[in-house]
Amino acid sequence: MCETTSSDARIRGPYHFGRSGEDHLSWELTLTVDRESHLPLATQICNSLRQLVESGTLWPGTRVPSSRRLALDTGVSRSVVVEAYEQLSAEGYLTTKRGSGTTISNRAQSDRDAASTLVPPDPEPHPEAMCDLRTGTSNIVDFPRQEWIRCVTAVVRGAGRQELSYSPLSGVPLTRRALTGYLGRVRGVRSSPENLMVTAGFAQGLALFCKALLDLGHTTLGVEDPGHPGEREFITSSGLRPVGIPVDDDGLRVDLLEESSVRAVLITPGNQFPTGVRLSQARRERLVAWAREVDGYVLEDDFDSAFLHRTDRLPALQSLAPDRVVYAGSASKTLAPALRLGWLAAPSELMASIEYVRAGWDIGCSGLEQLAFARFIDIGALDRHQRKLRTEFHRRRHVVRRQAEAWLPGAHLIGRDSGLQAYLHLPAHVDEQALVRAARRRSVLVRSGDFYTFTDTSRPPPW
Repeated sequence: MCETTSSDARIRGPYHFGRSGEDHLSWELTLTVDRESHLPLATQICNSLRQLVESGTLWPGTRVPSSRRLALDTGVSRSVVVEAYEQLSAEGYLTTKRGSGTTISNRAQSDRDAASTLVPPDPEPHPEAMCDLRTGTSNIVDFPRQEWIRCVTAVVRGAGRQELSYSPLSGVPLTRRALTGYLGRVRGVRSSPENLMVTAGFAQGLALFCKALLDLGHTTLGVEDPGHPGEREFITSSGLRPVGIPVDDDGLRVDLLEESSVRAVLITPGNQFPTGVRLSQARRERLVAWAREVDGYVLEDDFDSAFLHRTDRLPALQSLAPDRVVYAGSASKTLAPALRLGWLAAPSELMASIEYVRAGWDIGCSGLEQLAFARFIDIGALDRHQRKLRTEFHRRRHVVRRQAEAWLPGAHLIGRDSGLQAYLHLPAHVDEQALVRAARRRSVLVRSGDFYTFTDTSRPPPW
């Protein structure tokens, strides 16, 4: 971008919608021109706008001022701006539609799309699929819009000065009380509102936990193998080294955890991701004993307990040892990821460290959404919605089981008959990668077991 010595055009004013080119379209744009430069003014405008697009400052779809408006604010003739706009349109940077004005085009969109840290990109590009059976997504189609709208409306209507001000760092007290009661009722979590923090989803909770571990002198964090590849990358980026601990049909191999040097572990004991096995009662007790012996912590990711039938659902691992197990959950799977609502229940001494870490990061989550969520819980809407989803996912899992038995003789479904994922153990003669590719060709997206494996993929599965 060229330096300016005379004119820094900052287009201000309220937004008004009308025909393209009208002077009252006051879209704001920071643009510089240098009248002492040897470059023509039209070239300067071209270069400045092109750099704003290529640097990612202006995103596809962003509205730019009309040629008349930009000419007035930069003090140049309109023909100069028209020339610059025509050149940028020819290069594919701008799109002009009659009646809609001029916007940044979509030419660079694919290069700047960023995937979620906890959802690694698919290694193979694919067209719009007819059936996406990959894990990590949510059932947003059944989001209870009307009940959520009623809760939000009630909260906004009754919001006073306190509700519209900054929320406490760990969350709105009313929401923390509602969550503490709910988690105790449905998951057996033993906590208090003071030891529960509302987070921006599970990802922020994991980040806070990792940073608190670093401050306490930890350098590693145990993870399940197979497990969530996005979480492993996330842990690495936080400064800890993930250490894979194998899983078998009784859950995490606690004996191998004991042989490792780690003093903290991330685990999905209720319904292991992605296999669907449940941590046995004996291993639960041994895991708690390990945490106490090494003066360490267990982070329990209870991501899909809402989808487990009562016969498949044990109380949260945290209920066995509230002093050593940090309970984490979110509304991403049960409601929608866009809400960015999660929670951590931690022992008081660790919660103090987590609160200290968070004080340097942000000033809390949206208070109004927290209050809407508390109301959603209090009126029973969350329980009703989860019962509905539980029935639906149970039906889907039975479909998967029947189809696997019909089309893949010798394959069997790991885990129980509820939960969000289905993990198939294939017969020895079936080429897994060939099966995944064949499904993709038929517009069905599935992931192979190797996608979730942390250690040597050549070793046989533990079951």
